[in-house]
Amino acid sequence: MRFFQSQFLVGVTGIIFNDKNEVLLFKHTYRQHPWSLPGGYMKAGEHPKEALEREIKEESHLVVSADAPLKTRTDRDGARLDLCYTGVFIGGEFAPSHEVSEYGFFSEDSMPLLRSNQVLLINEARKQRIQSV
Repeated sequence: MRFFQSQFLVGVTGIIFNDKNEVLLFKHTYRQHPWSLPGGYMKAGEHPKEALEREIKEESHLVVSADAPLKTRTDRDGARLDLCYTGVFIGGEFAPSHEVSEYGFFSEDSMPLLRSNQVLLINEARKQRIQSV
């Protein structure tokens, strides 16, 4: 099957809220736009929620709960499928890694410069969160 089918990566992205309704962002060491939503790639046999929680813990030592699917996105330029989840911050003490140098929780009016597709995801998650209250 693999011989005839194109391979692709499955990524996970998280919109993680703290108790002040602020969104968790990471400053990545390797990206052109350094500040972005946390995430990474799934491993074989992993549920997307587990993958997101693992990636955030590996990159920052922060503990989160990935709770609800928000959106599935595709990348037409590359072979990638991205599953976006909302969740909540549980705890942990931040420690930088080779991928993440800083973190922060940001309110709507204090966000650093982000890619437009991430701003749209955050806005959709905020709207969904308000409707569920």
